[in-house]
Amino acid sequence: MAHQVSPLAPAAFPELPAIAGVRLAAAETGIRYKNRPDVLLAVLEPGTTVAGCFTRSKSRSAPVDWCVKSLAGGTARAVVINAGNANAFTGKAGVATVTAVAKAAGKTLAAKPAEIFQASTGVIGEPLNPSFITNALPQLAAQARPDQWTMAAKAIMTTDTFPKASTVKVKLGGKTVTINGIAKGSGMIAPDMATMLVFIFTDAALPPKILQKLLTKSVDRTFNCITVDGDTSTSDTVLLFATGAAGGALTGLRSAEDARLKGFAKALDGLCMDLAQQVAKDGEGAEKFIEITVTGAETPKAAHRIAMSIANSPLVKTAIAGEDANWGRIVMAIGKAGEKAIRDKLRIRIGGITVAKNGMRDPSYKEAEIMPHMKGRHIVIEADVGVGKGACTVWTCDLTHRYIDINGSYRS
Repeated sequence: MAHQVSPLAPAAFPELPAIAGVRLAAAETGIRYKNRPDVLLAVLEPGTTVAGCFTRSKSRSAPVDWCVKSLAGGTARAVVINAGNANAFTGKAGVATVTAVAKAAGKTLAAKPAEIFQASTGVIGEPLNPSFITNALPQLAAQARPDQWTMAAKAIMTTDTFPKASTVKVKLGGKTVTINGIAKGSGMIAPDMATMLVFIFTDAALPPKILQKLLTKSVDRTFNCITVDGDTSTSDTVLLFATGAAGGALTGLRSAEDARLKGFAKALDGLCMDLAQQVAKDGEGAEKFIEITVTGAETPKAAHRIAMSIANSPLVKTAIAGEDANWGRIVMAIGKAGEKAIRDKLRIRIGGITVAKNGMRDPSYKEAEIMPHMKGRHIVIEADVGVGKGACTVWTCDLTHRYIDINGSYRS
């Protein structure tokens, strides 16, 4: 089922440069979709290090289990991704599929099966026949090229209305390194990531333990601060691969806090933020992108929980869809979050206009003044809960009837 491109989509797909040590290929295998690529292979040079963050769902998919186990090795030779079938809640058959794919890809690339990382997205509970993927692997490996970023981003889409990518260059160890990222995500989006697959590649030379710490920090600040519908997926996966092909390895590197990593960490944060916000902007049926900042909370964690309570509220999200500045629903969402908030010190601003303060409506507030902001595409909400210094910003989208249309017909 094709969907109208989100009005919040970027004007154009970015131009991603080649990254030494990364080759890509996609194929149409017919797992679920017709006339579009649905399997992606990224071939990585020997010595590539890897880091990953995954869903905290208690019913996570077989590919997630495989990746978590494989991370212990610290190196990767490929990642295989399929769209249309999540290979989740598939029991022993799911385990057999990821094992078969890893062995086949390992044989094709002369790599260990544990160096073959995998991700799947799509329908939950349907067995995935590995032959769809394994039969395509020799052709994919032969055709893999370093300039296939657009096709790669399209191959991993499900209900996404546009492919998502980002790129950045930064100095590290006296060398210019590149970081490219592609992502998919549109619905079943909540903290501990989303029905979200993100693959980040760099030619930087970094050891796996340092890479993991850098990625974990970035994910906490970005992908774990977006939501579309409050539902955490079985398949959330963010993988970061570093080929080392740019050179400039840092000697004596023992901590992710090393000052020499500051620029790289900032660049990685920026790329992850770009991709995370693109996911929120492609929320199923989205018409408006919503930025929510909570201050004055007891701790940053408390601020995050309050902000996500606002972001996940169907009443808040539908009010914004209807361009209704119903700030009482924000008060409700703050109150139900389960974190400390002083009612009589609450202050709420929408679009920079104070609508409530000191626990009541601002006497000077006139709803007509805020209507131009409510009719815009980017809605900004600020709430101070009057307790401490904890702060957090999260991002979401409005909730329209098209969300029901998309999910009501997802399997048809």
